[in-house]
Amino acid sequence: MNPLIGKLAALMGDEYKKLTGVRRQASFLNDELSTMKALLEKLELMDELDPLAKNWRDHVREMSYDMENCVDDFMRDIGGADAKMGFIKKTAKRLKTLRKRHRIADRMEELKALALQANERRMRYKIDDCTNSTNHVVPIDTRMLAIYKHTAGLVGIDGPKKELVSWLTATREKLKVVAIVGFGGLGKTTLAKQVYDTIGGQFSCKIFLSVSQRPDLSSLLGGLQLKLEMKEELTHAHEVQDIVGRLREYLTHKRYLIVVDDLWDQSTWNIMSCIFPEVGNGSRVIVTTRMEDVAIWACGNDHECVYRMEPLKEQDSRMLFCNRVFGSGNVCPLQLKEVSAEILKKCGGLPLAIITIASLLASRQPRLKDEWESIRNSLGTKFAKNPTLEEMRSILNLSYMHLPLHLRPCLLYLGMYPEDEMVMRHDLVLQWIAEGLVNCSHGSDLEDIGKSYFNELINRSLIQPAGTSESGEVEGCRVHDIMLDLIVSKCVDQNFINVAYNCEDVAKMHACEYKVRRLSLKSSTNDATSGIIDTSMSQVRSFAQFGESKYTLPLSLFKYLRVLVFIFPFNRSTTVDLTAIGQLFQLRYLKVSAFPCFIDLPTEIRGLVHLETLEISGNASSIPSDIVCLPRLSRLILPYFTCPPQGIANIKSLRALHCMNISLEDINGLGELTSLRELRLSTEVVAGEVDALVSLIGKLHGLKYLEVRALSSQHHCGPMYSLSNPPLHIEELNLFGWTLKRVPTWIGDLHFLRILVLWVDNLSNDEVHVVGKLPCLVHLGLWVFAEGGAAICMGFFQALKVLRLFSHDDVAHMQFRTGLMPSLRQLTLEVKNGWGGAVPQGMEHLLALEHISVFARDGVNHRDVESAFRSVFDVHPRRPSLEIIPPPSLSSINVVKLSLN
Repeated sequence: MNPLIGKLAALMGDEYKKLTGVRRQASFLNDELSTMKALLEKLELMDELDPLAKNWRDHVREMSYDMENCVDDFMRDIGGADAKMGFIKKTAKRLKTLRKRHRIADRMEELKALALQANERRMRYKIDDCTNSTNHVVPIDTRMLAIYKHTAGLVGIDGPKKELVSWLTATREKLKVVAIVGFGGLGKTTLAKQVYDTIGGQFSCKIFLSVSQRPDLSSLLGGLQLKLEMKEELTHAHEVQDIVGRLREYLTHKRYLIVVDDLWDQSTWNIMSCIFPEVGNGSRVIVTTRMEDVAIWACGNDHECVYRMEPLKEQDSRMLFCNRVFGSGNVCPLQLKEVSAEILKKCGGLPLAIITIASLLASRQPRLKDEWESIRNSLGTKFAKNPTLEEMRSILNLSYMHLPLHLRPCLLYLGMYPEDEMVMRHDLVLQWIAEGLVNCSHGSDLEDIGKSYFNELINRSLIQPAGTSESGEVEGCRVHDIMLDLIVSKCVDQNFINVAYNCEDVAKMHACEYKVRRLSLKSSTNDATSGIIDTSMSQVRSFAQFGESKYTLPLSLFKYLRVLVFIFPFNRSTTVDLTAIGQLFQLRYLKVSAFPCFIDLPTEIRGLVHLETLEISGNASSIPSDIVCLPRLSRLILPYFTCPPQGIANIKSLRALHCMNISLEDINGLGELTSLRELRLSTEVVAGEVDALVSLIGKLHGLKYLEVRALSSQHHCGPMYSLSNPPLHIEELNLFGWTLKRVPTWIGDLHFLRILVLWVDNLSNDEVHVVGKLPCLVHLGLWVFAEGGAAICMGFFQALKVLRLFSHDDVAHMQFRTGLMPSLRQLTLEVKNGWGGAVPQGMEHLLALEHISVFARDGVNHRDVESAFRSVFDVHPRRPSLEIIPPPSLSSINVVKLSLN
């Protein structure tokens, strides 16, 4: 209801003062709906609703949707959507005719009548009797990241891991399949990942593959090809049988470790098992499943290869709970010990339940005994004795019921995504904004508020962090399948999202009691029926399609669409027809990820006056030239090989721009885009471009992320030293391909810089000090070209976690001194032809080092590299892992990972 009330408030503004009747009716509706909203919020806080109250709630919800659509139509008719551009002045001319005035008056009367009817029903059925934020970005609770990163030490997994490792490493040359079986939420995936990480270094090929309940095998196996970097095969095989054959042939020559996570049925295994050849070289496969019969079947009826997960022991449960609520190493206060023990007993040793409830308690400050007892009383009594899916859902539902009201629809929106999908944070936040789910308070930035919402959902363990940026920031999330099941059931109950897998699902929607408001179409290999999405679904506000579908979407009829998403697998070649989107007046968010598919865009889209995000990944024939006329476009991501239209600098609302080969004229014009926060360019070098880029950087004072890649060979960038007014709040600076003679001194003034990528000829001690003193720098990539030009032995780098150093010098000349880079986790170096066999000095001083990657160029013996670094790591306190990366070949790139434990 919030977006509707906001639009009614807009109709009461000065822009519509000449339409006195409209303003009067809007004021009436605003008052009525605001009162209803207050009651709806009370109803939302109740665990169970009286049937009459639920019916009234559902009716008001559907009425609100229809009212908002009507108001949108009205504002479009009178040009209200163009108010910021001054189009409202045209209203008088467009309303001269008495007929149009009467039609608008009739619409408002109809809305008023609907509101009065709803209020009368509220009074008649006594619905009221059924009931008796800050602006800054909320940070992610660091304890949550510790739980997901260091699960082994927190959930008593050491014993099971040790047992499984012994099973898998026992002398046996034949292929061995081991299955982990247990109830959802016991930690099967976590255990499999721990084992995978422990023994993975013994295999030349290792893959962790998530299957899910409804797998599209063609896409799943195609994704496996992609992970194995079988690039040539991707373009040839599309049928499951062909892909299986090519994967089997590829793995025949490998000693492989493959985890098949979340397997649901025997039929899927019957197909997947065909890709694992019996080559007698000690290859291993780990399967996780909830189904006992599937586990036994996958192991070839060998019961001794089936590991049955057990709930956590009492001590481990208590440790996991206390670490989440009070922080690692802290104990439970005396006054809460009894109630916490009772809560843990009801969680039944299930890690997912413990983390979920602990996160709920951690989010409530201060910690009052009465509140803890209330939450204890809300938990079911049967769960500890008989953990069922329904009992598990009841625990997760408790966390949902304790969510602030503004976060509930944001969580439910994740029901649009398929099982096991990694959902990128920036996509989710922008979709929330497009749907009106993010509430702006006191002029705050909507994207920052949306980011706070995302972080809050992670802090409450309702979503799990997945993927981090180069600066260590969480970039995405995944939803546990039990939580997703709860979300989808809530979506059905509230008519929030409809999910379709096949023609039967779509047919059922046509007969639904309520109109479909949001539709997620998820591909299924079992559905071969073609058809057209019925026009009765024209009320849809969000539409997402994941994978190919036999259905055709009549886009031109979906006039209320706000969010449109197409995600296709990499190994598909099809055409995405978007020629009708120019008629989607309400569209705010459009994303197409369809490489190498062809994308047909319309010739004109200037009518999309609300469009805020346009993100295209695929082969687009051309970008509409009038894109530069869109008044609200804030995020523009264009395909890599597509040039932007002339005049891109005219889009004054832009906050993020990714494109290539932008014209010199537009580079000069970008300096006027004062709202720009993120700029990523790939460009061929032309005369005057370097000067223009340097001038541009000096003008964009609000810039936070800058990446300018030179597409051709090295280009010296002399004017960069003369930059006198750099963007002081920048967090990422990537000048890949632009060679500097030295590090510019102004970089030392960038105190918020987290990521830095530079190409330099020389690197003196003074310049290393300039970079080393940056307080926030966590990722540094340096290419040093002059011989004797790498002096990385000095500096401080207190926050640095990732260092990628490519130097003309032999790595033996590098030295890491005591106290240097105390937080460094990952190190990447390059070994060239003529390497003398020595390693950098002082690597034992990098006390936090976890992993090192070494690029071994042609002529370098990989075994020699392994032996040299092993001698260092054998005495290193952290015993980091090693990755030897050979030069790329025409067929594929084989990465040999060696776990030096």
